[in-house]
Amino acid sequence: MKYTPYGHQSISNEDIQAVVEVLRSDYLTTGPKIEEFERAVSEYTGAKYAVAIANGTAALHAACVAAGIGQGDEVIVTPNTFVASANCVLYCKGTPVFADIDSDTYNISPSEIRKKITNKTKAIVGVDFSGQPCEWDEIKDIAKEYGLITIEDAAHSLGADYKGKKVGTIADMTTLSFHPVKHITTGEGGMILTDSKEYYEALLMFRSHGITRDKQKLTKNDGPWYYEQLDLGYNYRITDIQCALGISQLKRLDKFVEKRRSLAFRYDKAFADLENIVTPTQRKGCHNSYHLYVIQVKNKDRRQVFDALHKAGIGVNVHYIPVYTQPYYREHGYREVNCSNAWEYYTRAISLPLYPDLTYEEQDYVIEKVRDAVK
Repeated sequence: MKYTPYGHQSISNEDIQAVVEVLRSDYLTTGPKIEEFERAVSEYTGAKYAVAIANGTAALHAACVAAGIGQGDEVIVTPNTFVASANCVLYCKGTPVFADIDSDTYNISPSEIRKKITNKTKAIVGVDFSGQPCEWDEIKDIAKEYGLITIEDAAHSLGADYKGKKVGTIADMTTLSFHPVKHITTGEGGMILTDSKEYYEALLMFRSHGITRDKQKLTKNDGPWYYEQLDLGYNYRITDIQCALGISQLKRLDKFVEKRRSLAFRYDKAFADLENIVTPTQRKGCHNSYHLYVIQVKNKDRRQVFDALHKAGIGVNVHYIPVYTQPYYREHGYREVNCSNAWEYYTRAISLPLYPDLTYEEQDYVIEKVRDAVK
C-alpha cells in the first residue's frame, strides 16, 4: 500500500542542478545567490525589500525585533497556528495575547482583535491560515486607529493575493517559510518582506550578529577588514546552497499554486453532498494559495475518521492544536484562556493530502476513503 503524505516537496532535475552548481562554486554560505533570491521574491511579490533568513521562525523573531517588541509589550496573535507565531513574541520578552478565530475562514477575527487591545498592545500578528489571507483591510484599519504594527505570517500563503494585492505587500512586515511542505522550499529557510527601509536595515543586522560593514554606520573605520557589532543579533543567516534551490523553485511557484487550487476544487466538488463534512469557506476578493486543505468532521468521531484514513495509507494531519493549550503556555499564565471558535474547530479538523505532485488518481483514492470513513 502506497503512503500518501499530507504535504511533500516537488524537486526537479533543474532544482538539483542549481544546487550542484553552487556546490562547485566559490560560495556555499554567504554569497551572491542570497541577494539573487531576495531580489527574485521581491519582484514576484512587489515588496521593496526582502531579507532571506535561516527559517520561518527566525523570520518571525526578526520581524518582532525590528518592530521593537520588548518587555511589557503585548502582541495580539491567533491560537490557530504553529507555536512559532506566538513564541516569537516570547523570544523578545513580550506577551502574546490570543484573539479567537472566525468560524468560517479559521483566520484571526478582526472583531476579536479589537476586544483584546490594551494600552500595552504594540503589534498584531495575523496568520494566513491554509493559504487564505486574513481580513487585512479591517486589521490594518484597527492598527492605524491604535498605532499598532502589523506582521503578516504568510508561511501558508505565498502566491495568494488579497483584493488585488499579492501577499508580501499588505502588512508592515510579511514573513515566509520555505520548509519542504510549503509552496516552495529551500530545505529550511525563511524571508521577511517589507517596504520600510528602517525595518530592512534592522533585519539585515539582526540576522548576522548585529554586525555591519556599512561605512555610514561605523563609529570609526580602521580599514577594509573592519566591522562593528552595533546591536545584539543572531546567526540567522541562510546559505547560497539553499537560495539556489529557492531561485529554481520560485520559477515554478505559479504552477505549484495552480495545481494546489485544482486539487482543492476537486475536493470541494467531491464532498459537496456530504452532510458530515464541512469544507473550507473561500472569501470573495481573495485567491487562496492552498498550503492546506482542511475538512471538519461533523456527527462522527474525528479520531475514528483520522485512524481509518491513516490505516488506509493516507497521511492526514491536524492543523492546529490551539497554542494556548500547550503545557508551556498553560504553565506560564494562559490556563484561563478560552478561544471557543478555535477550540471547536480543532476538535473537528483534519488536513488532507495536498501538494503539487499529488496525482488526480491518488487524490481520487483519498476522496474514496474519506467518503467511506464519514458515512
